[in-house]
Amino acid sequence: MQQQQFELADPPSDAISSVVFSPTTSNQLLVSSWDKTVRLYDIHENSLRASFQHKASVLDCCFSDGAHIFSGGLDHCIKSFDINSTNESIVGLHDKAVKCVEYSLEKHMVVSGSWDCTIRLWDIRKKDALFGQYEIGEGAKVFALSLVHYKLVVATAGRQFFIYDIRNMSETIQKRESSLKFMTRCVKCMPDRRGYASSSIEGRVAVEFFDPSPEAQARKYAFKCHRKVIDGVDTVYPVNALAFHPTHGTFASGGADGVVNIWDGFNKKRLRQYPQYPTSIASLDFSRDGQYLAIASSYTFEEGEKDHPPDSVFIRHINENECKPRVITSSA
Repeated sequence: MQQQQFELADPPSDAISSVVFSPTTSNQLLVSSWDKTVRLYDIHENSLRASFQHKASVLDCCFSDGAHIFSGGLDHCIKSFDINSTNESIVGLHDKAVKCVEYSLEKHMVVSGSWDCTIRLWDIRKKDALFGQYEIGEGAKVFALSLVHYKLVVATAGRQFFIYDIRNMSETIQKRESSLKFMTRCVKCMPDRRGYASSSIEGRVAVEFFDPSPEAQARKYAFKCHRKVIDGVDTVYPVNALAFHPTHGTFASGGADGVVNIWDGFNKKRLRQYPQYPTSIASLDFSRDGQYLAIASSYTFEEGEKDHPPDSVFIRHINENECKPRVITSSA
């Protein structure tokens, strides 16, 4: 019988910024960290396969295929690593920290978002990789971004969302203000390309749709989560992480309360809540086949410097029906 959950050996030595599964296999997992490393694990063997270094803390990472890794962080640098040869190279630079990196399979480009208030596209097939640089606006530091097919959603400071078609970045398809009243922590696009979910520091998640029609926009909603009553006081936790199941369309949320929830966004139901993890949930990702959920249990400093449990990555095996939407039947 398969183990329901296990902890990865050889975790990073500092805060975890991102966990990302390979797009080609369910056993390879990337973990980026404030300890300046990007680590590649084989989760089936529970072993550290390789480790790649930056000069400063790494804030995000992604795969392009099963063999190439891209990452960015506080050294303003986007680096490329080849898993098989361990060769590394610098793809390009931002003027400030690189907060997010994603790969577009359709365009064969890396998309990066930075605290320098720009989005940059990098054509990794060319030596001079910078394909385009796009100013978002003054003060629009990139906090999170997510890409599905040609749609790019960028969440910035000031609770602004910018939606682009990466085939034509010269103009914004839509500009929206967040449905949530406080700072955005995470944004993830739906696998079916219909919309996205976002989360905030104030214990809420919003579900939005790309279609600008009044009918579609009437279906958007937001809800409270990751809250608990402590000594009679309603305590609210940041929602740091979101991840969509690749086939069922349900999604996981992870909060600074150390809790992971699974949500059915279309029926507006919580499907389950896992037992509390040792500390804040910093990042989440489902494997490409939906059989595993990687959970970064890593203190996110919402209460400042304090003693906290070690930074860990847990791998949870997802049972066949664990993330399926519940069929709602009406009684005769």
